[in-house]
Amino acid sequence: MSNNKEKNAIKAGAAGAVVGGAGAIGAVAAAGAVAGLGGAGITSGLAAIGVILGGGMVAGLATVAAAPVALGVAAYYGYKKFKK
Repeated sequence: MSNNKEKNAIKAGAAGAVVGGAGAIGAVAAAGAVAGLGGAGITSGLAAIGVILGGGMVAGLATVAAAPVALGVAAYYGYKKFKK
């Protein structure tokens, strides 16, 4: 594998993580009973996302934290696979 291809794969992974992070923040801000990114908005948003998984705020936090990582890994390996 060329060094340039590896650098581009890392850039793709980073871009995927940024997009996933932005999406996760937007989901938390919009999902709760209190809209926004204040204390009440964040806690109600995380709880609302956690309820989808059958949990509470901790389950929502785990989901929101895992989303950027998953998108970053998918973008990294997707770039490596499809850019031959």
